This record gives sequence, C-alpha cells and structure tokens, in this order.
Amino acid sequence: MNIGQAAKASGVSGKMIRYYEDVGLIPRISRTDSGYRDFSEKDVHILRFISRARSLGFSVEQMYNLLALWQDRNRASSDVKAVALAHIDELDSKIKKLQDMRETLLHLANHCHGDHRPDCPILGDLAAEAQELEDQRAGQELPEP
Repeated sequence: MNIGQAAKASGVSGKMIRYYEDVGLIPRISRTDSGYRDFSEKDVHILRFISRARSLGFSVEQMYNLLALWQDRNRASSDVKAVALAHIDELDSKIKKLQDMRETLLHLANHCHGDHRPDCPILGDLAAEAQELEDQRAGQELPEP
C-alpha cells in the first residue's frame, strides 16, 4: 500500500510517517521499482502503535524504547512499566506547571478591573517579568575592560 493508504489506515499523516522513517523510529519502508514507498500490514501495525503512543504523550525517544520492548519477546514487563511510570512523572510535572500558570493568570484576571481604565495587573505582571529577565541578562554580561 502507498503512503496515503498507510496514513489513512494508521491515523498517522504522510508527513509524520516520512519523519518517523527519517529519524529511524520505523524501519526503512520497501520501495517499488518507481521509488514509491510500499507499506506492509506490519508497517501499518507499527504506525498504529506509534499513533497510540503519541496520543498518550510519549516522546520519540520514549517510543524508541517502547518499540524495542514491544518487539522483544523476552522483555520483562517491569521494563515497560518503568517507561510508563517515568512518563507519568513527567506528565505530573507538566500538570503542576500548568496549574501554577492557571492560578497566576486567574489571580491577575481577578484583579483586573476590565473597564475603561488603562491600568491592568496582567500587563503589569508581564512587564515586570520582562524587566526582571532583562536585568538578569544584563547581570550575566561581562563588563568591558
């Protein structure tokens, strides 16, 4: 089957299929005499595996590990579980950061009058953070001799 058919069957876009092939996540796909990719059912099955892993937020590096474990019939399920638990820790960290951002924005929005006045704590906070970053960068620069 061609790349369009494989994309439709797997739920992975043709562009991503080419990317996964380029980075070695999937093996080089066999080619027809005219140079077109010729996907097998096994190739599509691997793409479906990748699609599901991506839907759970696994990175390309994690997918390398998961694919290797999936294809290793002598694997220990504890190895797979370790990858999943590490990913859960990463997700928990991202969730915490998002919750912190939400709380900050909610606090700022609740303190913004939202009327005709130009004063706005949201913009004030953004400007203060921008100034702080600028000051930090200036402090890191070495003085000229």
